[in-house]
Amino acid sequence: MRSRRPWLRRVSVTAVSATALVALAAPAEATPAAAAPTAATAAIPATAPALAADVDYDTWQRDCRAVMDQALPYVKQRIADARPGEKQAIVLDIDNTALETDFGFSFPQPANEPVLEVARYAEERGVDLFFVTARPGIIYLPTEWNLDHAGYESSGLYVRGVVDLFRNVGEYKTAQRVDIERKGYTIIANIGNSATDLSGGHAERAFKLPDYDGRLS
Repeated sequence: MRSRRPWLRRVSVTAVSATALVALAAPAEATPAAAAPTAATAAIPATAPALAADVDYDTWQRDCRAVMDQALPYVKQRIADARPGEKQAIVLDIDNTALETDFGFSFPQPANEPVLEVARYAEERGVDLFFVTARPGIIYLPTEWNLDHAGYESSGLYVRGVVDLFRNVGEYKTAQRVDIERKGYTIIANIGNSATDLSGGHAERAFKLPDYDGRLS
């Protein structure tokens, strides 16, 4: 089992239950290229290990798998329903979303496998992957290399410049999705583990991985 932070054993049942919601219905802002968003909210089944008081690496992986098991059928159907000439994209957060950050403390950081599987399925079928992170621009190159090493085919990596460091993270991330749309893309899915990853719309569907009441970065 991978090493983990001591606080992970102290996560309460209430905190975990309240934050394990997945596939949030993040309303898309109307854009010429975007299809109407699908309003749907789903939760991890009551028997899922997200209800456990002791959250370790294996529990986190099971909770991530539960989310991505709901994301994959949607992604498959949305790719199949692509309009002629439509440029589809998926936007992903990095820390504890695309990569394992709080478990293991290694570099390069390994891929979060349930997320990588969905990302690869989409990428192999012509969907472009964009990564929007709150990481500062000074670590752009090692982050880009890490994503490539972990198995992601990135079409764009957005990091925070100096001005962005003083900006609300949710607003910053929304602005990056707007920029992706301006490049002619329809963002069919937005995947992250924090509310700031998913707020602000500009994605047809949003899928929230667990952050256990903000205890994961």
